[in-house]
Amino acid sequence: MSSTPTPTSPSAAMFGDVTLQAAAALAQDAYTPVWIAASGEQTAGELVARHLESTIALLEQDGWARTYTPWSTPDLPAADDPNASVEDMVRELIRAIRDDAPAGQPRCLSMALNHVGSGTDGDGDTRDIAHTVLDLIMRAHTGHDTARAMAWAERAHRTLPEVTALLTAGARFARAHGPSAAVAI
Repeated sequence: MSSTPTPTSPSAAMFGDVTLQAAAALAQDAYTPVWIAASGEQTAGELVARHLESTIALLEQDGWARTYTPWSTPDLPAADDPNASVEDMVRELIRAIRDDAPAGQPRCLSMALNHVGSGTDGDGDTRDIAHTVLDLIMRAHTGHDTARAMAWAERAHRTLPEVTALLTAGARFARAHGPSAAVAI
């Protein structure tokens, strides 16, 4: 059973057409191009939408944590263990960098977007543009120029349905206002 909000749910209504149109106006006036990230290549809106929808699926599968919570790996020695060798500590560090979270561990929004960006449904550019799209929607939603989606998602009263509503709105925005695959480089 999917917990993605339907267009009639209160969470989905918080990011309606008026908000998405306001976000489109902000994107048009943006100082830097919204649909071009670090690679310097334009990215199709559909690819960003797929990244955002895969993030929803990941959060539904593994769970959502409001804020980043370090997880433990009991089979690895702690870095401050006086009996751990340098080799053990380096191995622990490399594993921590490679595996942003073990499967089944709840993830905050930022970690979930990063995880999808390292898989088959996204990359570094789609991740970065997804962040930008979510920030545009949040700025349009709040009316505050410095509002950011990650900070909004970490508020103490935030819920998973609200976060998935934001991600769903981001996917809608990307499809409606992003470049088509034929236009993207």
